[in-house]
Amino acid sequence: MASLTRQNAGGVTLLTDRAVEGGVTFAFTERAGGVSEAPYASLNLGASCGDDPACVAENRRRALAAIGAEGLLGRLVCPRQVHGDHVVTVGSGDAGSVAAAQAEAEAGADAVVCTAPDVPVLLCFADCVPVVIVAPGGRGFAVAHSGWRGTEARIAATTTRALCAAAGCGPEALLAYVGPHIGAADYEVSEELAARFATAFGPGAVPTPRHLDLAFCVRAALAEAGVGEGRVTVCEDSTARTTGRFFSYRAEGGTCGRHGALAVLRDEPWAWPAGSKDDETKGEATRR
Repeated sequence: MASLTRQNAGGVTLLTDRAVEGGVTFAFTERAGGVSEAPYASLNLGASCGDDPACVAENRRRALAAIGAEGLLGRLVCPRQVHGDHVVTVGSGDAGSVAAAQAEAEAGADAVVCTAPDVPVLLCFADCVPVVIVAPGGRGFAVAHSGWRGTEARIAATTTRALCAAAGCGPEALLAYVGPHIGAADYEVSEELAARFATAFGPGAVPTPRHLDLAFCVRAALAEAGVGEGRVTVCEDSTARTTGRFFSYRAEGGTCGRHGALAVLRDEPWAWPAGSKDDETKGEATRR
């Protein structure tokens, strides 16, 4: 059964499923283990929040090393996130294709589907919902950024369909992971926006007046695309209440770094380093 456990690899703390097979390695990073100074301390992976670019580059190098992708920083696909529903697809790992995917992503996108080996993908977050979707047998993966606009547009469903098309598999074979995000109790929105989501996704989207449950809506979008509830694993930690571990735009007054959702498909087998598993925190992220 899929699950998320907390790990420490090379000083970088992250959440991952070590049991994923087929060559895909992914992680939701925490904020520890980097070189950035306050208010971006310390593993800030976002390049557009005011941090020193040299620190961001070193942090990204460390995060890639933690998932066995050290040396691939120059091949990293990291979109300029625009709260839309555009999906970039990387189907080849040759230099020209990677450069084209990087350019398309930098022009604006909120999801990346990758079926090419040795092309790492990073999206950045500080309350919005990170989604990683893994295809079976090493066929590929997808990473999506689902803020309220992207959630309303059902970017998780769009990304699922794009991954199925690229990987040649059905949605019933996918595994989906919903990473750390702001919880409903901490996410108060306008009455108008709450009403829109309740209409679009059902009353469960607004469990208490004006409090929006983005993860509920993301799970609903995944279900619409054919990913069964038993194939979805959700991190229940609210970023707004765990700022010692994650960045939170809302809780930190709009000035903070960004943690990441990071994934790569390796052409050669890679295993987590011995001793990298943190058993004491196992179960903090659970299936729903």
